[in-house]
Amino acid sequence: MKKLRVLQAIMFAAAIVAAAGAVSAAEKVVVEGSTTVLPIAQKAAEVFMDNNGDIDISVRGGGSGVGIASLLDGSCDIADSSRAMKDAEYEKAAAKKKDPKAHVVAMDGIVVVVNNSNGISELSKKQVKDIYTGAASDWSAVGGQAGKIVVVSRDSSSGTFEAFGELVLKGAKVRPDALMQASNQAIASIVAKTPGAIGYVGLGYLTDSVKPLKIDGVVPGRDTVLSGKYPVSRPLFMYTNGSPKGAVKEFIDFVTGPEGQKIVDEEGFVALK
Repeated sequence: MKKLRVLQAIMFAAAIVAAAGAVSAAEKVVVEGSTTVLPIAQKAAEVFMDNNGDIDISVRGGGSGVGIASLLDGSCDIADSSRAMKDAEYEKAAAKKKDPKAHVVAMDGIVVVVNNSNGISELSKKQVKDIYTGAASDWSAVGGQAGKIVVVSRDSSSGTFEAFGELVLKGAKVRPDALMQASNQAIASIVAKTPGAIGYVGLGYLTDSVKPLKIDGVVPGRDTVLSGKYPVSRPLFMYTNGSPKGAVKEFIDFVTGPEGQKIVDEEGFVALK
């Protein structure tokens, strides 16, 4: 009888171990990076996991630079980025024997926004550059009513900051008194509460709480971004180390496929097809 109880205990323990092994057998994918791409990645992960119970996808933000650094360090499988990787990052990748591959998952427009009380409805790219570099500090300098311009910008770890700097500022530095923020939501919130503020957000973060401006006479929107008419447009990326395989490939294929691109549209960005 004692031997039987011992045997039963062993079998029970084995069953527990086997069950634990089945739970841990779920393939895990870590996605990290751009807060602009974040809503696409989060929603896509939710839908994907609903249909693929054996794959666990973890999604977090932090900024494009953070995501790319994590990919090169091997602490994430997919790096979300709202900008293309820099030459210096590719050099670091080579030194770490990494082979980053870019996957365009959506298009986006960087929308310049002001407080809803602002009478300005349009600026040129040059005027936006003047505001962000400090050449214009009062709204009267760009055709508005007199009043101090409160400049709100993304911080330097942001891919949106990098893209805005390239497309609008042409490499010039942001004025030193700019309020640097870590997310699109933070910029929209400050602009919504501050009458003299100006900021910029990804198209998917545009709400009625702020006023979007035409740039060089073009309204930011899906059609103008996809056609290339809107002058502050950019692709959104997911980067992998080498050509994706296994669960990583399945997820990338899902995001770039019909169902994933439907999510891109639903989240306010511009689908590729």
